[in-house]
Amino acid sequence: METFCSNFDLGSSIPFSISKSLINPTTKSFFSCRFSPLNHGKTPRFKGVVPQALSRKEPIEQFEKNDFLEKNENLVKWVGKGFVGLAAALFLCCNSPALAESLTVAFPVSHTPEVNTVQRTLIEAWGLIRETFVDPTFNHQDWDLKLQQTMVEMFPLRSEDAAYSKVRGMLSTLGDPYTRIISPKEYQSFRIGSDGNLQGVGLFVSVEPNTGHLVVLSCVENSPAARAGIREGDELLEINGETLDGVDSETAAQKLRGRAGTIVTVKVHSGNAPGISGYKEVKLPREVIKLSPISSAIIPHKMPDGRLLKTGYVKLSSFSQSAAMDMENTIQEMETQGVQSYILDLRNNPGGLVTAGLDVAQIWLDGDETLVNTIDRDGNMLPISMVDGHAVTHDPLVVLVNEGSASASEILAGALHDNGRAILVGHKTFGKGKIQSVTQLHDGSALFVTVAKYLSPALHDIDQVGITPDVQCTVDMLNSPKDAFKNKSPSSSLEADSCIIVAEHELDIQKSEGSAS
Repeated sequence: METFCSNFDLGSSIPFSISKSLINPTTKSFFSCRFSPLNHGKTPRFKGVVPQALSRKEPIEQFEKNDFLEKNENLVKWVGKGFVGLAAALFLCCNSPALAESLTVAFPVSHTPEVNTVQRTLIEAWGLIRETFVDPTFNHQDWDLKLQQTMVEMFPLRSEDAAYSKVRGMLSTLGDPYTRIISPKEYQSFRIGSDGNLQGVGLFVSVEPNTGHLVVLSCVENSPAARAGIREGDELLEINGETLDGVDSETAAQKLRGRAGTIVTVKVHSGNAPGISGYKEVKLPREVIKLSPISSAIIPHKMPDGRLLKTGYVKLSSFSQSAAMDMENTIQEMETQGVQSYILDLRNNPGGLVTAGLDVAQIWLDGDETLVNTIDRDGNMLPISMVDGHAVTHDPLVVLVNEGSASASEILAGALHDNGRAILVGHKTFGKGKIQSVTQLHDGSALFVTVAKYLSPALHDIDQVGITPDVQCTVDMLNSPKDAFKNKSPSSSLEADSCIIVAEHELDIQKSEGSAS
């Protein structure tokens, strides 16, 4: 799980299929391909569109263009002078509004097979971004020219890693840290993590957009990293003595993972942790990390009138493929045990599959409520709503959030709050209001593209803003002489959690108001 899962906010589940015949050399040493328009998939339980990966099963067509030499004069001159021995051209044709005309781009073909494979991968990535990236201006740059320049820069390279580095450099010019490419090995690791099991140390790491530093977003409970005292907000400096300057989260994740029983040494800076400052180096044993997204407990507590009630505590750590099903099973079991109120803990949940977040929202909501509003690259807003939803429970609900609650967590928190279903307690959320689709490319790598922005059901902008909770949970509140806290005698780690105590107080108020009505 050593990856920034909030980066992986996807419009649909993985894996995605892709035709391996997408890009093939012709007898004239040309690449020819056709990109189909974005395939907007619909889930039967929602009204609206959830962005999906692109389909790659349409037939290939070849096109030629008379002004090819004029559009690519400089590159053709280089080819003609023997700068490269081969040239290739990409003929792009699409019926979507984003690509109304066919387009020809020339580039030099590398003689190194590994680099040539990445060149083909870049063509796929370039076309996908050209069709679907949320900013149709491509950060106010000539995206087609970027392809030509990058292909020329890749030509003299001799390794796959160096070629991928050029692709990542090209994608970085879009100004969106969430649009990125990961290698086949990294994508395989991502899929393993999404499925729920991996071998590693239990860290969620992220590149902090403002500084570029690798920071710890959270630790898997009882993982080697958690037992070693690594905390959220710690900066990850070295892995096995190698500095992490300029290293992205996926590469760092790959370094942290490994066969169970082996050791990895990490150096962190703990300056952001309360009461702790300085550097430390720890040796972490790799273990099989169980990534069940749900942990739960029943907390007995007394109402102000002396009644003993049960509160169901459910912590959701990520939005994996099993999140909604696991949560529904957990809530149904708690209902049979007489639980009368709930605390849903989304603290330090960095996100995951958007569809999982929408499915979880339906466990708590009825009717045709809007869950989220998406805004596409043309500025069109489309609400995603339930269809005849039936909540598993109508018991009072408080949702806990903090700075580590990101993306799909913010979608879920916004859906429950704006529809009047839950009170939010904690601290302001991370602020990631963008959705990515993921496509497996022909070489097994994967491209993540930001395809839409989203607003909460009440049209609140979340990106770089976050969601401010209704009630903050602070030490000052715990020390205030309120009757609601007098009978709280913490007997477990949950009951000692200040935010949970505040949440129980809010639930008491809801129950009292419900009884009075």
